[in-house]
Amino acid sequence: MARHSGISTSSVGRIWRAFGLQPHRAESFKLSQDPLFVDKVRDVVGLYLNPPDHALVLCVDEKSQIQALDRTQPLLPMRPGQIERRSHDYQRHGTTSLFAALDIATGRVIGRCYQRHRAVEFRKFLAAVLDNYATHKARRSALGWPVTRAITCTSPRPARPG
Repeated sequence: MARHSGISTSSVGRIWRAFGLQPHRAESFKLSQDPLFVDKVRDVVGLYLNPPDHALVLCVDEKSQIQALDRTQPLLPMRPGQIERRSHDYQRHGTTSLFAALDIATGRVIGRCYQRHRAVEFRKFLAAVLDNYATHKARRSALGWPVTRAITCTSPRPARPG
């Protein structure tokens, strides 16, 4: 760059720093090859922006294999002129899985950690979320699930082949 523009390398470095440029860093991304991707995104965003009346719209996600770590020594607190300090070593306590749901209307987040990451734990989490929103005793199914009226969003688009 310096040779091509006829200035010194230190000048190039100063210009890059002044404008916050870091040309040595690169990020990558991948666009979906699904031909219905844009339509699907519009459906989801439309549901978030304009939910049906009296509907509970949740954005649910999960994160597995979170390492449960604990420091071997207590933290040393901050003091005037000294930052908080911690030991470099830690003790492992296995892993945990986090399930979380964001209520789109209120911004409220409900999260639960489970020892395992299976469909059983996900169903338990969904039951906990529904129980948090139950305002009265709901009828229960034979499996003990609250019986609720659900709105199923369907699309007139044909199912993807294969």
